[in-house]
Amino acid sequence: MQLSEQEQVRRQKREQLQKMGINPYPADLFEITDSTKNIKEDFSEGKKVTIAGRLMSRRIQGKASFAELQDSEGRIQVYFNRDEICTGEDKSLYNDVYKKLLDIGDFIGIEGELFTTNVGEKTVMVKNFTLLSKALRPLPLPKVDSDGNKYDAFNDPEQRYRQRYADLAVNPHVKEVFIKRTKLFNAMRTFFNERNYFEVETPILQPIPGGAAARPFVTHHNSLDIPLYMRIANELYLKRLIVGGFDGVYEFSKNFRNEGMDRTHNPEFTAMEIYVAYKDYNWMMDFCEQLLEFCATQVNGTTEATFGKHKIDFKAPYPRVTMAQAIEKYTGFDITGKTEAEIRKAAEDLGVEVDDTMGKGKLIDEIFGEKCEPNFIQPTFITDYPKEMSPLCKEHRDNPELTERFELMVCGKEIANAYSELNDPIDQRERFEAQLKLADRGDDEATQFIDFDFLRALEYGMPPTSGMGIGMDRLIMFLTNNPSIQEVLFFPQMKPEKKITVALNDSEKIVFELLKKANKIDLNELKEQSGLSNKKWDKSIKALTKHKLAKVNKTDDGLFVELV
Repeated sequence: MQLSEQEQVRRQKREQLQKMGINPYPADLFEITDSTKNIKEDFSEGKKVTIAGRLMSRRIQGKASFAELQDSEGRIQVYFNRDEICTGEDKSLYNDVYKKLLDIGDFIGIEGELFTTNVGEKTVMVKNFTLLSKALRPLPLPKVDSDGNKYDAFNDPEQRYRQRYADLAVNPHVKEVFIKRTKLFNAMRTFFNERNYFEVETPILQPIPGGAAARPFVTHHNSLDIPLYMRIANELYLKRLIVGGFDGVYEFSKNFRNEGMDRTHNPEFTAMEIYVAYKDYNWMMDFCEQLLEFCATQVNGTTEATFGKHKIDFKAPYPRVTMAQAIEKYTGFDITGKTEAEIRKAAEDLGVEVDDTMGKGKLIDEIFGEKCEPNFIQPTFITDYPKEMSPLCKEHRDNPELTERFELMVCGKEIANAYSELNDPIDQRERFEAQLKLADRGDDEATQFIDFDFLRALEYGMPPTSGMGIGMDRLIMFLTNNPSIQEVLFFPQMKPEKKITVALNDSEKIVFELLKKANKIDLNELKEQSGLSNKKWDKSIKALTKHKLAKVNKTDDGLFVELV
């Protein structure tokens, strides 16, 4: 493993600390009495406190130093004075340990007293400090020039997602997104629990991937010697519990779909599904808008949220538009009573890409997705989907071609999907069989399995039931104004990190790291950012191109360097 110069120096400091009898990673309990937040909120001059956190900055001026300590709730200024810390003749704790052997990023514990500086800054006067953990890799902190301008911030998305631990440490605003995410889950649980609905857990490894139309991840159970599938949805298991006698169940489930990745899709995602007996989809629409109004208020303190250029309001009630009405409004084509051939012709005339594998339901879905979805910015219920699109949904009571289903659209994206659940086992079997025929035609989103155990459960009788699923990741995106799902997942799925298989010297590493952040950059700009002499620059760029880590391209706009 090639280490940078800073990493080598930090390892040397670690060894020096050990030689002085100081354990860089002590096992002892460090008792904390206060946090940075409650110190500031309940500040009392002269109060004794014990705090701990990361050393994030410092300004050493001889025998005194101001620094910043960061804990889980924020930062506070701390003041190190040699004579306050080292009251006897031995000044090594300050002169050697603090000044020479500590680094930015180290975790330390501090015992001290509160005071206010001459400029009014609430500060901790350090009386004693303890090294709690030595950081061997420097944090990617932004640099600040003499005018206070910040640059070289840790803001490259790929690096941030791959090293979320560093992202959270140096970009405190990122933590707020995940605090709001937890608030959302807690708010939803509160809403359900107050109505006496029961939180449950269902299997992640399933013998049949059911409850949705998606490509599953496949694994193998060695002991049983059978294939198993990672859950694509938990719907069929939750409905089994309704059969068993629960009147209302819900689950926050990790689901896995072996499909594409983009700004709104991750192969592992979190959904909430709830099923309530003796209800229908009309009741569920009322329930849904009350739930989201409550959750938005709990998360942001208001029903309003900003998403990109849009101001959205989750205050109930929401408009209700049938799918047929939406398609007719935005395309001029009425799908009611039309054959598959007529709908295919209409899709082609509208410029919607279709193929022979698509049945009637898929064709309608494509038309709606391309021509209608982007128009629904404020929360809007799209209702009454064609039967072919909803194999688990009850036939509409007034129109046998439709189902009692709604999706909630926000900013052109679906965040909730709900049904009056199909509880006729004969009808359900026929719907499953129709899905198999679509799968045989090549529709890779059609259900390719019949869950006979679920059919058996329905044959025991399931009461009238309404169910709803909400994509939790997508919902928190809207509530925190994040256009990318990767921003609301602690550890989103990433491509394998490209490993450097050649040894780079320090100058080559500087250029390579800059290039990783930019991916593609003007050659002269890269040279300027590196700060290297002409000789070191020439050697570095030649080495990177020789090792096929970078390439230089000549364009009409000049010379550009990019990663290979």
